[in-house]
Amino acid sequence: MNSLAPYKSVKNSNPRCADLMTMAEQELSAFFNAVTQLFGSQQAALSAEDWLHELIETDGLPTSTREWRLFTAKASARLASRVNPSSLSTEFTIA
Repeated sequence: MNSLAPYKSVKNSNPRCADLMTMAEQELSAFFNAVTQLFGSQQAALSAEDWLHELIETDGLPTSTREWRLFTAKASARLASRVNPSSLSTEFTIA
């Protein structure tokens, strides 16, 4: 049986890195929850993969919420190409 290594806090951690991680987690979480509510868990999972793919493809980590939103915008564009327009609720289609 494998035992789990005890969690050790890193004393020399970078606070800026922690801030970036928090921004990323908040942005992805908000996006995932919105897609889940609007299109279901399957589309949310695919969209989260798209979002993470955008993160992997970038040269450097974003340093602002605005820059993290670009990942969400790109993942949203991929979602839009997958989703059938008839699956949208009437509240979004009525002008």
